[in-house]
Amino acid sequence: MRSMMKSLLLIGACSMVMAGCSGNNGGAPGATNSTNTNGNANGKSQATESPANNKTSDEKVELNFYYPVAVGGPITKVVESMTNAFMDENPNITVKPIYTGSYADTMIKTQAAVQGGSPPDVAVLLSTELFTLLDMNAIEPLDEMIAADGGDEYVNDFYPAFMENTITDDKIWGIPFQRSTIVLYYNKEMFKEAGLDPEKAPGTWDELAEYATKLTKDGQWGLEIPSTGFQYWMFQTLALQNGDNVMSQDGKKVFFDTPENVEALQYWADLAKVNKAMPEGAIEWGTVPSDFIEGKTAMMYHTTGNLTNVKNNAKFDFGVSMLPKNKQYGTPTGGGNFYIFKGIDKAKQEAAWKFVKFMTSSENIANWSIETGYVAPRKSAYETEAMKAYTAEFPSALVARDQLEYASAELSTHNNGKVTKIFNDAIQSVLTGSADPAAALKKAQEEADKALEPFNK
Repeated sequence: MRSMMKSLLLIGACSMVMAGCSGNNGGAPGATNSTNTNGNANGKSQATESPANNKTSDEKVELNFYYPVAVGGPITKVVESMTNAFMDENPNITVKPIYTGSYADTMIKTQAAVQGGSPPDVAVLLSTELFTLLDMNAIEPLDEMIAADGGDEYVNDFYPAFMENTITDDKIWGIPFQRSTIVLYYNKEMFKEAGLDPEKAPGTWDELAEYATKLTKDGQWGLEIPSTGFQYWMFQTLALQNGDNVMSQDGKKVFFDTPENVEALQYWADLAKVNKAMPEGAIEWGTVPSDFIEGKTAMMYHTTGNLTNVKNNAKFDFGVSMLPKNKQYGTPTGGGNFYIFKGIDKAKQEAAWKFVKFMTSSENIANWSIETGYVAPRKSAYETEAMKAYTAEFPSALVARDQLEYASAELSTHNNGKVTKIFNDAIQSVLTGSADPAAALKKAQEEADKALEPFNK
């Protein structure tokens, strides 16, 4: 069913582009604060692949660009390098990166700016914020810009799984940029010590529980799956592997309390309570990568956005694999998209689109992926010389891309903040032992249905 949905989405995207030619008007996860500043082939951002479309007028334009990271640190240097390269190519456009903190902080600042009548011109926000931004009437549909500048050739180059969180109401609202999936990281040296094949990660739920149990000993857990902040995202892996996604494509319905989801949540809880292979209670999102790097856990579920962090800091041989399956493979996508805002003049919108095209060109998005560990969202990025050289040396960088065949959209609905909190609280209550899966998910379903009532009239 999900494969069919992806095909329909892609066909729909192409149809939208053709409609745009006829003149019709047309979701953190994945965050990392560690990057490799020497990972690309030449250390410089590349020009876009369509120089003919980069002709500029003499009009001076200044863009405010909201980007979700704290001021300073290596990733800001990468962003500034790319924006400087864009300004070198487009001297009439000045881009001012505004580092706005976490994804949540960035969304709060964006909402305040929109409500105050001074929206950013362009921003990277979670792909899951799509319906919130639409309910605010904050963003521009991009179909006409796409149709005039690449059309279906441009859209078809993005992986369908990443486009699922960009399309609704037969329009394209965002362009994938720093995108991710969840992958399994494992310590090959610990595998050897436990008598496990270091080149064979667990491939099923049963194997995951078995391996995690064998790898657990004093001072070392077999597995850590973070259960704070983005527990809904981690749970989606299990839901997709055991059944289907937890929401409808239009963001108006959720499917939290299915029998398959009850079974999946029980499996997650049992890894700690029954198998004793994972810490009980809350496992902090931010500490899991550190635990893995420091040898406190043999395996972890985490975003591919942490790949460069692990590569640079792990002092042991590690592996990266697709997530174990149950009935099928599955993972939600994650990370951020570019959005262009309403309430700005046409010259700024055109400049913002030119900037988005530059930042997501095949060469630039390939180098961005190398620098950060995010998945390059365009197929052509993997045909660049820089990416070919990098993945030949570090094949683990291809795992998340290859897993996209089985990926689906991250949880995103209208009233998204409230619905996500309801779901997070339900999952947390089970993992901390204060509720059983069936009761927790039934309560979450009822509360989410009520929160979504205004959008189903």
